[in-house]
Amino acid sequence: MKYLKNPRKQTDFSHPVFGGFVQIDVLAGSPKQNLARVRELLESLAPPPGAVIVLPELWSAGFFYQGLAGQAAATGEMLAGLSELAGRYRICLAGSLPEKRVAPGGTNYLNTLYFTGPDGMLGAYRKQQLFAPIEEDRYFAPGDSPLPVGTPWGLLGGLVCFDLRFPELAGGQAARGAGVLVVSAQWPAARQGHWRILLQARAIENQAFVIACNRCGTTGDTVFAGHSLVVGPDGSILAEAGAEEGGGGAELDWSLLTETRAAFQTAGRTPYRFADQDKICELERLQEKVACYRQAGRKMVFTNGCFDILHEGHVTYLEAARREGDYLVVGVNSDASIRAIKGPDRPVNSETSRARLLAALGCVDHVVLFGEETPLQLITTLMPDVLIKGADWPVEKIVGAQEVLAAGGVVKTIELVGDFSTTGLIKKIKTL
Repeated sequence: MKYLKNPRKQTDFSHPVFGGFVQIDVLAGSPKQNLARVRELLESLAPPPGAVIVLPELWSAGFFYQGLAGQAAATGEMLAGLSELAGRYRICLAGSLPEKRVAPGGTNYLNTLYFTGPDGMLGAYRKQQLFAPIEEDRYFAPGDSPLPVGTPWGLLGGLVCFDLRFPELAGGQAARGAGVLVVSAQWPAARQGHWRILLQARAIENQAFVIACNRCGTTGDTVFAGHSLVVGPDGSILAEAGAEEGGGGAELDWSLLTETRAAFQTAGRTPYRFADQDKICELERLQEKVACYRQAGRKMVFTNGCFDILHEGHVTYLEAARREGDYLVVGVNSDASIRAIKGPDRPVNSETSRARLLAALGCVDHVVLFGEETPLQLITTLMPDVLIKGADWPVEKIVGAQEVLAAGGVVKTIELVGDFSTTGLIKKIKTL
């Protein structure tokens, strides 16, 4: 079905004039057939210039894991096809495709929402929350930097399927200026009610338009809901598909967004009301917090160190460690512990100062001091899900590794940033 009111023609788009979707039954492992179906339905929809049209998640081949490498190899061809269509209609097309990424640690794949215009790819948003019940986390790596994409149609926010359940992902992009949130999904019919409620919630709380395209059809025992939607910033349903293939959408009246935000503002309101010093915990209090986090299903990452003079190498390492789980606990050697290890001239900064600086880092969730020369007692008491140390430590020599592995946890090492060390900084200061 198609919902279109007085399409406006213009060449300089400051924001989308039409938000729509092309809802298809994704054929597993069949990129060319799926692209052909998108082309057919787009021709039937005939979107006006300045439209943003959304496609389903992994629209080219679906969750066809055994052919993932081949699907990723075809992504360039799929994007070229979308660019040709975008040029024909002078629109933006957005939908997720598998992206191959070659990194120092090896090759991995991401579920990437590409925004494509007449001249090619405009930008991308990589799926943050992978859906473990279908083993997505075994085949894909999570994305980073969930930021809106700059386009000739303004800033467009992105979400991919399961991301919809995590309001901070939408909120962060709206706070950075996205007035339109794009959702590309394969959402099952069994949770269709959640689909509608969550889309309306993301629109209402961010006072933004939401353009959401969901897959329809069936794969194995899973029936997909379809029911792609365009939602106004006040939560009103502007367009909705049924359970079958088809295209649809609605004009995006920008005055509705302006009026909604003029009454009162919720989008972009992100005051910082936390006291970072509260992140510093005695072990007993930290244990209480950890018990609550475990009930909520959060995965703890733990690392430790002296962090005497905080530098770029430290913060880069800690940021990478935080990405390995849901919260990061940093064990910090007490002053007495450091003196026992490094001699009477250390530390340069007191334990309270070092803990306070670490607590101010956004990637650090909790800081706990320990007085022993090693953090073994701390590690065995907290029993983290992921234990992290620098790559200069072989796993077999990492304190606590044996205990964490025996408990079913994971031990990982992270490459250190070269030419940064507290000892080096002290030597440099002395020479000056």
